[in-house]
Amino acid sequence: MELKKIGDVKFIDGGVCAAKGFKANGVQCGLAHAGASVTKKKNDLALIVADTECTTAAVYTTNKVKGAPILVTKEHIKDGKAKAVIVNSVNANTCNPDGVEKAEKMCQLAAKALGIDENDVIVASTGVIGQVLPIEPIANAMDELKDGLTYDGNKRALEAIMTTDTREKEIAVEFTVDGKTCTLGGMLKGSGMIHPNMATTLTFLTTDAAISAEMLQQALSDVVKVTLNRASVDGDTSTNDMVCVLASGGAGNKTITSDGEDYASFENALYNIMLNLARMMARDGEGATKLIECSVSGAKDEKTAETVAKSVICSSLFKAAMFGEDANWGRILCAVGYADADFDINQVDVKIGSAKGVIDVCKNGAGVDFSEDKAKEILGEEVIEIIISIGDGAGEAVAWGCDLTYDYVKINGDYRS
Repeated sequence: MELKKIGDVKFIDGGVCAAKGFKANGVQCGLAHAGASVTKKKNDLALIVADTECTTAAVYTTNKVKGAPILVTKEHIKDGKAKAVIVNSVNANTCNPDGVEKAEKMCQLAAKALGIDENDVIVASTGVIGQVLPIEPIANAMDELKDGLTYDGNKRALEAIMTTDTREKEIAVEFTVDGKTCTLGGMLKGSGMIHPNMATTLTFLTTDAAISAEMLQQALSDVVKVTLNRASVDGDTSTNDMVCVLASGGAGNKTITSDGEDYASFENALYNIMLNLARMMARDGEGATKLIECSVSGAKDEKTAETVAKSVICSSLFKAAMFGEDANWGRILCAVGYADADFDINQVDVKIGSAKGVIDVCKNGAGVDFSEDKAKEILGEEVIEIIISIGDGAGEAVAWGCDLTYDYVKINGDYRS
């Protein structure tokens, strides 16, 4: 799947280690589910460390049930500063009576190994909810985790945060601020329990750009709204969702402290990262075979367009039709029609497209003649576009989803085994 580029950025390798001054590592500490075979074991504990203290920002799930790591991380970055991230997979450390204690202990273990303050450590967990997190395997692995930190350890760390993910999701870009070349990179885990409502994932971002904590938080909050918050796999918003970004200032640019050209350059770089991570996440939906990109234009405002686009990509009937490569446009119009938004259904036009072409399937709220053979050819591609116009307004938005397949049920029917 090709990356989408917006504005003046250059895609590079390196993920969370692409920016100057960031090391990472991932190890297998032994958190595998009880009874899991050796072949299912992989890295399950990751560490990201900056050479210097970083300004930091984060956004979190809106689920009322929140993982203990989120509660601890919120406290630790109240001052807008952090230096390290420790994260485990397999166990979400959520809905446990000792959850906060275990999350704090993870920070303490990392801080001791690194010789830093535990309040400068961000902690995150992903995996099964409601199972007590054993701290001993994590403690026993800390020396190996710390000793293996390298400036090219991004792949090891990425493996450690993956659960049902089948594809690696990492990206980095170079961009210019104040005449200096800056880098921003990140990695994401997310394949199921994904629905728009911040943040739909665990995502870790690093940059060597110099930017204040306030402007970093503004950029992250704004960009998440139009990227990760517009991606859905299955309609379930997780309990542990978190996106955090660390900015070291190592690029040497004048610190960004307000809106302007430099801030716009940084925000665009962040948008490129989050846009492509959102698309990667939707494409790797559990059991998915296709990425679906739904664009809506002609709305009275952006919120209306967003509501309609999300309604379409969340429709189980529509998603199933995309798996079957069936141009059943009535399911698209149905989802458009029950969207909680105000527009004239008689002005709705729908097209379907892919690398194989684009065809009209609905004009002014009614079907039009089209070639079923051509439609089948279009829907046979990996990336499918649903192009909708709902009037002549200026509002527009894009949302991302995936098809619904037999494998989604198989994966989630035995998730704990």
